[in-house]
Amino acid sequence: MKDSKIILIGDGAVGSSFAYASTILGIGRELGIIDINEDKAYGDAMDLSDALSFSKPKSIYKADYKDCKDAEVVVITAGIPQKDGETRLDLVEKNLSIFKDMVGKVVESGFDGIFLVASNPVDILTYATWKFSGFPANKVIGTGTTLDSSRFKKEIAQLIGIDPRSVDAFVLGEHGDSEFAVWSHTNIGGLPIYEWVKANSEVDELALLDTFEKTKNAAYEIIKKKGATFYGIGMALARIVESIINDENSVFSTSSYLDGEYGLKDIYIGVPTVIGKDGVKWVIEVPLTDTENERMQKSAQTLKNIIDKSF
Repeated sequence: MKDSKIILIGDGAVGSSFAYASTILGIGRELGIIDINEDKAYGDAMDLSDALSFSKPKSIYKADYKDCKDAEVVVITAGIPQKDGETRLDLVEKNLSIFKDMVGKVVESGFDGIFLVASNPVDILTYATWKFSGFPANKVIGTGTTLDSSRFKKEIAQLIGIDPRSVDAFVLGEHGDSEFAVWSHTNIGGLPIYEWVKANSEVDELALLDTFEKTKNAAYEIIKKKGATFYGIGMALARIVESIINDENSVFSTSSYLDGEYGLKDIYIGVPTVIGKDGVKWVIEVPLTDTENERMQKSAQTLKNIIDKSF
């Protein structure tokens, strides 16, 4: 049954974190795991199945590419991971050939669902998945700056002492060093963040501005301390998949294809996007300040340079 069938390609730290999050949250009725290390895929399927009496019924198993045929979503976390001292863009050449092979095998199975990409550099590899698959752009999505936006909300929430779910904020652009915070639309309960600072004098404005620097450097700090980041992105993947399967029309700052929005074309980049059963329902074109628009154009150019060189 196509509805609610998920195939995961890549059972490393990120993939297994997604598999665990989706199992605990009861997302989907079927989860197939593909990995070059078949014993790892078998073992994780067995281990995850042991949690089903505490969550919701689901079939979890080691899968092959032929199992993609009737899947609703194929989640790709496979590839060479980012190491300490590397930027996400350093991984392009290492991962492009891997993706060409993987995506080709998925398409050959007869798959016609939604691709969701998390492998880095995610904007470039989502673009590559779109190119290699020949799919409509709305059916190819990257996690983009979804995790960065979550980190940003967390940092603001910790500073001012509020629930992160009550902070409305987005990080846009490349999932990487050129990303930027959309301060002009950051608010708490509808109150713009700068109005909040005025009304709460104990909040240090410089400390507030520093929340984005902490957000941007979070991955480097985590990689330096534990070697990789995976819990946050695993949960982000689970929520995006849930929005697809349940046709939620939820908004995430995913890596989405632009065809004129924000003055950009032929690029995948992190922007607020409505996600539902058909993948991308529409891209939300948020009005940006002049400074924010400059940052968006600069971030896009960073990605464009890599795309032009790689393709």
